[in-house]
Amino acid sequence: MRAFVFPGQGAQAIGMGKALADAYPAAKAVFDEVDEALGEDLSGLIWGGELDALTLTANAQPALMATSMAVMRALEAEGVTVDAASYVAGHSLGEYSALAAAGAFTVADAARLLRARGIAMQEAVPVGIGAMAAILGLDFAAVKDVAEEAAQGEVCQAANDNDPAQVVVSGHKAAVERAVEIAKAKGAKRALLLPVSAPFHCSLMQPAADAMALALDAVEIAQPKVPVVSNVLAEAVSDPAMIRRLLVEQVTGSVRWRESVMYMGAQGVTEVYEIGAGKALSGMVKRIDRGINAVAVSTPEDVVAAVAAIKA
Repeated sequence: MRAFVFPGQGAQAIGMGKALADAYPAAKAVFDEVDEALGEDLSGLIWGGELDALTLTANAQPALMATSMAVMRALEAEGVTVDAASYVAGHSLGEYSALAAAGAFTVADAARLLRARGIAMQEAVPVGIGAMAAILGLDFAAVKDVAEEAAQGEVCQAANDNDPAQVVVSGHKAAVERAVEIAKAKGAKRALLLPVSAPFHCSLMQPAADAMALALDAVEIAQPKVPVVSNVLAEAVSDPAMIRRLLVEQVTGSVRWRESVMYMGAQGVTEVYEIGAGKALSGMVKRIDRGINAVAVSTPEDVVAAVAAIKA
């Protein structure tokens, strides 16, 4: 069994998807569709802009989805469709890419939702008030304890359970800074603040969750062709009403990536293809379950190799 997984924020790079768009008309059409949906030349920013501008949450989220969907369309052009996978899953914003790949959203709706999500997440907390930090070398339970100790009346929560040795905390800046020091004292290999513009996946994001509830209410969600492993539940869902509710909860909830991969492994998944920019998820998958072979697919050459392996 195999799964297709879709990356989240942090994977963005100038030039991502360009070679695919040049090689596959169907991939180019994705970027055109996103530009049209947003009423701007996002593809111009992705392929020739400044990384600082691309990294802005409101740009990075639709840009990463567009790149993932371009890879998906290239695979389809070579004869591999989403139902070659038993599950799809995505890391944070990647869940929207997974849903678009599975046909639950149109690409245009996914682009507009992610633009709204990016703006709402940025506006939920004034710049400088919140922070996020990566804690390496402590497991999720240990980091949860660290976050609770660090909170001291402020918000500090374990936000991303990425793999057995990497957990991200999120919340008020002072509380997150305390968590970094507490984690180091408790034996973390490394603990460092992340270069993010807002404290994602914690209760400070409630205004963004409220905004996404409204945005999602205005969009039709179809039943996905392949079950989607939800960040919030770390198990598969297919019901459109439940998907809608979970996408709202996802804004303030923890990204349960480690458990999501363990869930897919327990269902019999032995191959994972990371669809889109970067290789971060492939690395996490290998650290979570050594029985799963994980491959990143982002270039025309990767597409050809993946198609050969899937069809073999």
